[in-house]
Amino acid sequence: MAPAAPFDQALALHRQGRLAEAEKLYRKLAGRGPHGFDAQHMLGLVLLQRGALPAAAQALHRAIALNSRVAAAHNNLGTCRQRQGQLAEALASHEAALALDPGYVEALYNRGVVLGRLGRGAEALASYEAALTLAPAHARAQNNRGILLRERGQPAAALAAFDAALAAQPGFAEAAANRGNALRDLGRAAEALASYDQAFALGLESADTWFHHGNLLAAAQRYAAAVTSFDRALALQPGLAAAAVNRGNALAALGRQAEALASHRLALATEADSAEALYGSGLALSALGREPEAAVAFDRALTLRPDLPWLPGAALLSRLAVCDWDRLAERRDALLAQVARGEPAADPFLLLGLVDAPGLHRQAAAIYAARHDPVRAAPPPVAGERIRLGYFSADFHDHATAHLVADLLERHDRSRFEVTGFHFGPARDGAMRRRLRAAFDRFVDLDGLDDQAAAARARQVPLDIAVDLKGYTLGARPGILAARAAPVQVNWLGYPGTMAAAWLDYLIGDATVTPAAAQPLYRECLVRLPHSYQPNDRHRAIGAEIPGRAACGLPPEGFVFCCFNNSWKLLPEQFGAWMRLLHAVPGSVLWLLDSGAALQANLRREAVARGIAPARLVFAPRVPLPQHLARHAVADLFLDTLPYNAHTTASDALWAGLPVLTRPGEAFAGRVAASLLRAVGLAELVVETATEYEALALALARDPARLAALRQRLALNRATAPLFDTDRFAQHLEAAFTAMVQRQRAGLPPAPFEVTA
Repeated sequence: MAPAAPFDQALALHRQGRLAEAEKLYRKLAGRGPHGFDAQHMLGLVLLQRGALPAAAQALHRAIALNSRVAAAHNNLGTCRQRQGQLAEALASHEAALALDPGYVEALYNRGVVLGRLGRGAEALASYEAALTLAPAHARAQNNRGILLRERGQPAAALAAFDAALAAQPGFAEAAANRGNALRDLGRAAEALASYDQAFALGLESADTWFHHGNLLAAAQRYAAAVTSFDRALALQPGLAAAAVNRGNALAALGRQAEALASHRLALATEADSAEALYGSGLALSALGREPEAAVAFDRALTLRPDLPWLPGAALLSRLAVCDWDRLAERRDALLAQVARGEPAADPFLLLGLVDAPGLHRQAAAIYAARHDPVRAAPPPVAGERIRLGYFSADFHDHATAHLVADLLERHDRSRFEVTGFHFGPARDGAMRRRLRAAFDRFVDLDGLDDQAAAARARQVPLDIAVDLKGYTLGARPGILAARAAPVQVNWLGYPGTMAAAWLDYLIGDATVTPAAAQPLYRECLVRLPHSYQPNDRHRAIGAEIPGRAACGLPPEGFVFCCFNNSWKLLPEQFGAWMRLLHAVPGSVLWLLDSGAALQANLRREAVARGIAPARLVFAPRVPLPQHLARHAVADLFLDTLPYNAHTTASDALWAGLPVLTRPGEAFAGRVAASLLRAVGLAELVVETATEYEALALALARDPARLAALRQRLALNRATAPLFDTDRFAQHLEAAFTAMVQRQRAGLPPAPFEVTA
């Protein structure tokens, strides 16, 4: 067989991928002999393939000089110019190719690429569509057409283009990723995740796609999986600040606050002015108890993005937590004005402790509720004699709410009620967790399920009534009930106010916290229990050993006023009244719950400013509940706060035998202690004005016999009063639930009602 001609040898080497050898032969033949043009053209092409762009452009120019009538040479020169960033010249080359061959599909495709990069989207789209008219199975043209359609706000048309690209080329990983983007735009999250997974299985390594994958997982509350996706994105693109921010948010949702802080700081190392990273850092620092640092982070974020949802409220709360009242009135007024304008400035829970204004509380709650799109249609009624209750919470562990409901859950009438606990949030083992699991007929862990799936899981039980024990407090998931977990849905115990949500039918209160006249301030229908809305656990253990005053850091003599409320409930007006009491009662002290060095320094400074020696403030370290209850015996009088009262802290004090003095406000959160005192038979400790509050506190401090009589009556009432009678409370609550279900099964809408004793 005769040896192949030199040009044929070069072509063979080229097809085999032996580019360097092919280049040598092309160079020998370029511009000479019968294959002079072809060799010159192919030399330009092999140089283009090898990435030698200037040399490739030079070779292709020479080929066109030899023969300007070959469309492929112009097209290849256009591709070379694209890669060099010479877009105008590239477009001219592709146009020259199409002038010679209007049906040249690759030139139409390449022209579309260049036009797209030039920002001429409509022309690029037309060029791709012209190519696809001639070659419908051109996968890259379909993919790029889909990208342009998506950019132009046509995700459904884009999805069809990506589907066509994948039909033409099933292994096209980029098209699978782009298909995921279009599905994400269409709100089809599960399908988008599947499409991203397909792209990864096909070998795609894209930081952007892993980032979007993580965002979808986080939106579905699959936080651990989301962290893994963000890790993959950051491994591919370490400077992707948005991935580090969202990774931090996911870690925070998992309760891994130290790691969350590190992730936000990683974002800040790349993008120092990321308001989102600063906000996330502040939230993590606050959760770690580092409030002064949190305040700095929040303030920096506010200077960059004052419109960031919920940020102004978080910034103020970080100060309230350590009683930093600098410019408090100014900050408070600005925040309340934002809420009044309908802006998402503050978590509604914060406003409960900031202002006694139930109308504004409802406004803040309505702004928060608007984040969720409620399912209007309730699931059908459940057939069966027993009413099926579902309690939803993230607090089925050693938490204040758990301590209140444990005895109730154990005492529900199982002949009439079936009781299921639905838990979400990080799992925490312990004695209370085990007790609660045993108290439920069924315990369902919703971890890893998004709101829609969690609601669907509840509907499978099925339920008659879903009870939200969280409201808008930390770790809440209102979206579960927004997706309609049960025919009747109730706001009770966890959130002392209206949630202003379309998906809640009832709010359970009592005549004190939710008088009938307050109904216009609530979106839910009010249900009033007799006595108090709050249950209590008669098995709460009080430590057997009562500590001495010295062990508590208290002086050996002198009256002990105390308040074990969380520090953010303390406001300057209330603190001023307490300092006047210390001034009026020589040797007295104020005993507060300790929340760190910053709190102590701020309050002692405020005391000095009011003429009180800093040593007269004593701070109690946090200890296990039995020990905490036992040390109440050392105090003389519990002073309540307003606008947010003592709630569980008040019932703790009363259970431990310590009288509580309160002044009710207008809103639910400010009327709880009054409800508890009336239910335990100490209504005289409920006063109406600030003047009466100070006067009664002073009178009790000066009259040991009167105070001793109150303590004795409290000790007697503890065994008989409604507040600590769990069986009686269970009967009243069950009567309320029964009435709700009867109305629903009768086809009647929710309506306010009162349960009689």
